Amino acid sequence: MRLVKIGLASVNTTVGAFARNVDKALDVARRMAADEVTVGVFQEQLIGGYPPEDLVQWQGFVDHQWPQLERFARETASLPTLFLLGVAVNHQGLRYNCAALVAGGRILGLVPKEKLPTYNIFYEGRTFSRGAPGMREEFRGIPFGDYLFRFDFGLIAPEVCEDIWSADVPMRRRTYSGAELVVNLSASPFRVGHGDTRREVLATRASDHQCTIAYSNALGSNDGIIFDGGGFIYQNGKPVLEEPRFQEGFAAAVVDLDRTLRLRAENTTWRSDRESWLREGGELVPTIECSSAFTSRREKLRYPVPAHRSFFLPGPDTRRSPREALCEDILDALSLGVGDYFEKNRAFKVIGIALSGGRDSLLTLLIAHRYAKRVRPDNPGSLLRAFYMPSRYSSDATRDAAETIARDLGVPFQVVPIEEAFERELAIARTMLAGGEVTPITEQNVQARLRAQRMWNWSNSSGGLFLQTGNMSERAVGYTTTGGDLMGALAVIANVPKTVVMYLLDYLLEKTGYEGIRKVLAKPAGPELAHNQVGEEELMPFPILDACFYLFAGEKMVPAEMLIALEAMFPEVERARLQGYVEKFTRLFLQSIYKWVQAPLSLHIGNLDLDRERALQLPVVTSSDWTRG
Repeated sequence: MRLVKIGLASVNTTVGAFARNVDKALDVARRMAADEVTVGVFQEQLIGGYPPEDLVQWQGFVDHQWPQLERFARETASLPTLFLLGVAVNHQGLRYNCAALVAGGRILGLVPKEKLPTYNIFYEGRTFSRGAPGMREEFRGIPFGDYLFRFDFGLIAPEVCEDIWSADVPMRRRTYSGAELVVNLSASPFRVGHGDTRREVLATRASDHQCTIAYSNALGSNDGIIFDGGGFIYQNGKPVLEEPRFQEGFAAAVVDLDRTLRLRAENTTWRSDRESWLREGGELVPTIECSSAFTSRREKLRYPVPAHRSFFLPGPDTRRSPREALCEDILDALSLGVGDYFEKNRAFKVIGIALSGGRDSLLTLLIAHRYAKRVRPDNPGSLLRAFYMPSRYSSDATRDAAETIARDLGVPFQVVPIEEAFERELAIARTMLAGGEVTPITEQNVQARLRAQRMWNWSNSSGGLFLQTGNMSERAVGYTTTGGDLMGALAVIANVPKTVVMYLLDYLLEKTGYEGIRKVLAKPAGPELAHNQVGEEELMPFPILDACFYLFAGEKMVPAEMLIALEAMFPEVERARLQGYVEKFTRLFLQSIYKWVQAPLSLHIGNLDLDRERALQLPVVTSSDWTRG
C-alpha cells in the first residue's frame, strides 16, 4: 500500500497583503508538517488574495508575488511535506492564475488555470490568460504548463478552481495520462446550498475519472464576496474527509493511493474510455520527475480505518437538520462578511447600527453581535453601538423592542430623537417649494435621511462602521430612501429576501430566547415613517413579493409567465389579485434600478443578488414596454 496523508488548509487572506498572507500560510504549513502531512493543499491565489479584480493589470501586483512564493519555499525547505498553493505570474506579458508546487526549498512547477469564469461574481477572462492543453513552457527555469508531477508516493495533477466545474475537465486527459491524485486549489464563493453542489460535483469527478481528489477552498470575505473555506477529499467517488468551514486551520486524512489504482484497474468502463481516447488521438500529458528533489516521510502513517471500526455499518449521523444548516450557514457567512470588512479595512474602531425596533435592523444587529462574540467573547457588546432615533410616528412598542434587544446583547443603546430636526427640514422644504406642499412620501424620506446623516456624523467622528440594514425584497421594489435607509458603509442583508429575514429571526428566537426578538416579531413589519404603516399592505404579501422577484430576476420570466407560476404557487389567491401583484412588482422593480445601484457594497450569499457589478447587470435607463410582448 502507498499511504499518503493529505492536509487541506483554510487561510483567511487579504487582497494585496502578500507578506501577511504568506505568514499565515507558513504557520499552517509548519503545523501540517508536525502532523505528518505528506501533501499540504492551500487555496487559489493564496499569495495575492482573491478576487484581485483589475489589480492584476498592475505588473507590480503580479511580479511582487514571486518573492513571497520564494520565501515560502525557503522557510519550508526543512519540512517533509509537499505544498501546493495559488499564485499569479506574469509570463511573456500575460498574467496567469497558477497552482505552484513547492517542496524541499524549491518551486518544482507551475500549472496555469484553464477555465476562466466570467459570469456571476467572476471577471477572470477580463484579466487572466488561459492555460491550455499541451502547454509546455518554462517560467524562470521552472516547468510551466500542462504537466503531471511524480513523487515517491505517486503522480499528482494540480489544477485551479473552475477547472473542476466543467464537463470538459483537464483532469480527464491528466488521469488518462496516469495521474492518481488531482489537487484542486479553489476560491469558490459561499452561496446558499452550494455545499451540497460541491459534494456532488467532486464525488462525480472522482468517480468518473477514477482518481483521488483533494479540494481546498478559500476562506474570508473580500469586497462583499464571502468564501466559506473548508475542503474535501474524495477517493474514486467515496468521501474521505470534509474540512470544517468558516474557520482557519487545516484538516487531514490518510488515503491509500494503491486503492485508487486498484479501483481504476477494476473499472472496465474507465479503461475502455481511456483506450478510445488514445485511439482518437488523445495526447498524454508529460510527467515531471520530482523524486530526486523531494523525499516524503510516511513511516508513521496508519491505514485509514473507519472511526467506528466497521467497513460495513454506517457511522454516526452528524448531519444538521435542513433548517439549522440553512440558518447557520447564512448567519456564519454574513457575520464573517461583517467581521472581515471591519478588520481588513483597518479604518474602523466600532460598529454602529440605527436600530429601529424592526426586523431588518434587528437581524443586522444580531449578525454583527455574532461576529463580535467571536472576537470579544467576554464582552461582545463593547464592539457595537445601537442608536434609536424616534420621530412622531415611532411607537412605544418599537422603542421598547429596540431597547430590550440591546439590553439582551449588552450593546450600548442611545435614544436620539429627530422630531425637532424633522420639523425644521419640513419648514425648509416648504420654503424651497415657494408655498408648495411637501408630499407625504417626502415627509417619510426626510426622516430616513435625518437618521442616515446622523449615523454618518457619528461614523466620521468615532471611526465607526455604519451598517446599512435594508433587505433585498424591499430594495428590489424601491421601498427604501436614497440618502436615507439605503445608506451605510456596508449592506449586510441587502441580498437576503424578506421571507428569509423573518425565517432567520424565528430560528434565532428559538435558539436564544431573547425577549427583544419576541417583541420585534410581535408587531407587523413596517417602517413607521407614517401612521400605522404596514409593509405588506403598502406592497404585497412578502411571500408573493419574493416569488415575483425570483421568477422575474432569477428565472427571467415575463409577467404573463410569472402569473402562471404564481397561480400554481398560491392557488388560494384569486387570479386578478395575483395579476395586480405581478404588474405592480414589474413596474416597481424596473423603476427602482436607479436606487439600488447607488446602494453601498453588499454581502453576497446567492446567485440572485442585487448588484449591478457582480450579479444583475441591468441598465438603469430602460422601458418596461418589452415585458408586454
